[in-house]
Amino acid sequence: MADTIEPADVRILEALQTDGRLTNQALAEKVGLSTSPSWRRVRHLEETGVIQGYKAVLDRKAIGLGVLAFIRVKIDSHSAAEAEAFAAEVIGLDEVVACYSIAGDADFLLQVVSPDLDSYADFAMSTLRRLPRIKEMQTTFVLKEIKGFDGFPLRFAGGRP
Repeated sequence: MADTIEPADVRILEALQTDGRLTNQALAEKVGLSTSPSWRRVRHLEETGVIQGYKAVLDRKAIGLGVLAFIRVKIDSHSAAEAEAFAAEVIGLDEVVACYSIAGDADFLLQVVSPDLDSYADFAMSTLRRLPRIKEMQTTFVLKEIKGFDGFPLRFAGGRP
């Protein structure tokens, strides 16, 4: 993003990461602006793609997803076309909640959820393992979630240390 993120924008982003349902009035009060400038800043952050959307944060266990795993995947080829083909197939898998192309001894890191270990095993062996181009898979199961993703640290926004 070419625009500079101003201190008021950072305050807005911090408030909305904590509670995306704040009314403009409540947001303006929380960040120390009047309602019109607050609304204009939020619109600008949305239009420039800094704010990409609003979602409810769900408790995965409460909705029946007791297993959280990370899978490191190596593919046969390192060509851009093969990597794109693999990525395109993974995007369509509901169990994969995040996928990253990574550096190191693996090509991709997948974050996967499943109701239980049996369901995970079925998914891994019947769906994921059968995708073309997979050379190797290594699963790491999460035993206890110490700190889940809860938003980005904004102290770095706008070039601030």
